[in-house]
Parts: sequence; structure tokens; C-alpha cells
Amino acid sequence: MTDKKIAIVTGAATGIGEATAERLAAEGARVVVNDVNPAGAEVAQRIGGLFIQADLSQRADCRTIVEHTLDEFGTVHILVNNAGIQHVAPIDEFPEDAWDKLLAVMLTAPFLLTRYVWPHMKTQGWGRVINIASISSLRAEPNKSAYNTAKTGLLGLTRTLAIEGGPLGITAHAVCPGLVHTGLIDKQIPDIARTQGIPEDKVMDYFLENSPIKRAIQPREIAALVAFLCSDEAAMMTGAPVLIDQGLSAVHP
Repeated sequence: MTDKKIAIVTGAATGIGEATAERLAAEGARVVVNDVNPAGAEVAQRIGGLFIQADLSQRADCRTIVEHTLDEFGTVHILVNNAGIQHVAPIDEFPEDAWDKLLAVMLTAPFLLTRYVWPHMKTQGWGRVINIASISSLRAEPNKSAYNTAKTGLLGLTRTLAIEGGPLGITAHAVCPGLVHTGLIDKQIPDIARTQGIPEDKVMDYFLENSPIKRAIQPREIAALVAFLCSDEAAMMTGAPVLIDQGLSAVHP
């Protein structure tokens, strides 16, 4: 599986990133835990990894993450672009600064990090780029213009990486979850309630209204999928959205 591989996981202080860092470490990888949140240090300590505090909205910080990893381990085998933020507002009220930051963190940073690790994956003839995208990569939601745009762009980036990486032994995946129970979702509840005109205690029902499976995905379930995609068993998979969406895409393909 991922034994002795070097992995970078962004946004790994909590949620999907934390669960993914834990899973990859449990399977033998040396994991670099990145987050702007200093709580990532505790995650790294717990799994025997390396914590690099960095702000992915800053290009220099993206480069620092990779350079520090190379200084410590000499190469990178796995890159999990997980870090994400959210802002909910109608298009005519959407703050321009929020637009810039969401795209910087969720689209530009994955491009930059991939660009910086790519030569090392190319040299060793093996690499995995896992982009944590979203069902929003395939179908938009109202009042999330920047998030929808970033996640759709991430799928386009993934397809490009698959085409360029295939002959080099590098695969790329866009993991597209539906509703995952994380702090990012919890923080959206007041905004969703306000924009949709529903009580806060009904927001989760609103999220899952059209999903055949009526529960939120747990971060560990996303982590298990990421671990599989990093394995040699998944070597013939690349370039496509990998759906884990409570069956929502079956209802609304």
C-alpha cells in the first residue's frame, strides 16, 4: 500500500485531512501535516509525522511546504490537496476578497503544490495526486459561486494531470464527496439557514433531501478511499471524478 511513501496532506488539522493523515500513517507512510491551524502540530505528533504550518493562500508558503518536505525526506510520493474554506452569499453580495481567497486556497494552491512535487514524482516514476474535490465539481449549489468554481476547476486540473502523468507513472484523482460531517459544514449552517429561509436544525435535512443515503459521510470513509487510490491496486485509475456522494449523482446525474 503506502508503506515507506512520503505524503503531504494539506488542511490536515481537522476533518478529512486529519483522517487521511492518520490513515496513510497507519499504512506506513511518512506524513507531512500541513495546516494554517497550529492544531495540526498535535496531529503530526500523534502519527509520527512532520507539521508544517503554512497559509495556502500565499504562494511563498506553498513552495515552503514542498521545500521543507524535500529537506526532511528527499522526495514526495503522495500529494493530497484537501485544504478548503467556504463562504456563502448570493453572487451580487459575494465579497471580492472572499472570492480571491477561496480560489487561492482550493485551486491555485493545488496547482502550485503539484507543480513543485511533479519533478520528483517524474524522476522516481511513481506518484499520486489526490485532489479532494466535491459533488460541486459536477453540479452547482446556489450562493457558493467561488466554491463551485474552485471545485470545478480542480476537476479540470485533475484531468490534465492524468493525461500528462500517465506515461510517467503518476496518477491523479478528484475525490468528489457529498455531504461530509466536518467543521466546514457546521460553520455553513447559519449561512445556509439564512439564505434558504429555514431553521438551523433543519439544515442537515436540507443537505440530504435528495440523497438516497440519509446520513453524512464520515471523514474516515473519505480517508479509506484516498488510501485505496494511493495504492498499487488503483494504478489503472486516473483522471476521473471518484464519487462518494450518498448516491446523489444517481438521482441527479
